[in-house]
Amino acid sequence: MFDIDTKCVQSGYSPKNGEPRVVPLVQSTTYVYDTPEEMGELFDLKREGFFYARLGSPTVDALEKKIADLDGGVGALCCASGMAATTLTALNLCRTGDNFISTSTIYGGTYNLFCTTLPKYGITCKFVKPDAGIKEIESLIDEKTKFIFCETIANPAMAVADFGKLSAVTKKYGIPLIVDNTLATPVICRPFEFGADIIIYSSTKYLDGHATSLGGIIVDSGKFGYLGNPRFPDFNQPDESYHGLVYAKDFGPMAFLVKARGQMMRDLGAQAAPFNAFLTILGIDTLHLRMPRHSSNALAVAKMLKDNPAVEWVEYGGLESDVNYPLTKKYFTNGMASGMVTFGIKGGREAAAKFQKALKLFRIVTHIADARSCVLHPASTTHRQLSDADLVKCGISNNLIRLSVGIESEKDIIGDVKNALEASQK
Repeated sequence: MFDIDTKCVQSGYSPKNGEPRVVPLVQSTTYVYDTPEEMGELFDLKREGFFYARLGSPTVDALEKKIADLDGGVGALCCASGMAATTLTALNLCRTGDNFISTSTIYGGTYNLFCTTLPKYGITCKFVKPDAGIKEIESLIDEKTKFIFCETIANPAMAVADFGKLSAVTKKYGIPLIVDNTLATPVICRPFEFGADIIIYSSTKYLDGHATSLGGIIVDSGKFGYLGNPRFPDFNQPDESYHGLVYAKDFGPMAFLVKARGQMMRDLGAQAAPFNAFLTILGIDTLHLRMPRHSSNALAVAKMLKDNPAVEWVEYGGLESDVNYPLTKKYFTNGMASGMVTFGIKGGREAAAKFQKALKLFRIVTHIADARSCVLHPASTTHRQLSDADLVKCGISNNLIRLSVGIESEKDIIGDVKNALEASQK
């Protein structure tokens, strides 16, 4: 078994004699077969292969195999975006009348999906604070509850998930734990090792690492028991659109992914593009090199901010003084805590605007987690659709600034932030 550093470079594609060393970009929507019987078996999910790019293609398949190996899953499904991956996961498990539980300090787009869009289809979310106790979480579970959702590192609230607590609840009630591992990546945290059942990524972020390719990925551990579980009739009753096959019975550990691909992706069409998958594979090749640099630079910035007179507070799990430090030490690898830092600037929204305008190296973009340093004021951008009450629930204050610390020179990064902080107070 190889180390994760080697897997980042080698997993997902192994060329045979005379084949290309680099995974080929297969830019084709359709695939040829000699007989109608072969094509029919593909449509019936009775054999593996590619026949239409919405359900899979060789380049996308290589990315799926790579990330599944990195996380230790049985397989993966690539989607058009991180939001598509989250939506398909929820719809694969829920039907009208069902509900699920999520920590409240999650990405604004996910929060809107959970509290605004999914309820229009009869699927409701019950939010809890990350530090909610087991009894409080259990009080929200009923016979229609289908899963618990959290983010490894909350964006932008920075809360670190307590996998031990959440997985204890999900195992007791026979529901899966779903973890968005976007900001940690498998290099920093492998949630399957701590009780998670399904992992979601916005591969647009650190996996790609260069702000070039929109994408999302669902990775399944294959360990959750759907067979005979009364909470999941759609996995145990015949799917007439596939002549009566039963996912939990016929596909065992692959039940979730087969249903997600064969039913959800078939009908909703949110597949990843081969070219985006190709670029993401190239990004993951250096993931093990980039994440330590992101983390060390971010820690240096957090330490500087902690002592800066223009700063009211700092949140970064790698700081020993941070409330999330014990969970960071427990679940994260080699002291890394990823590349995002949040802090509260003195002077509120006005000072936040001055700070962003004074930056030279950091640029204002609606993005995080690529090689270049960037900055955002969430209350006026990514979370601007939320009410003041919802902002509080998400752990976002009006003076919160989010820094996505890149892999540039530590000295240059710190100098840029220091100069902008000084300018913000004038």
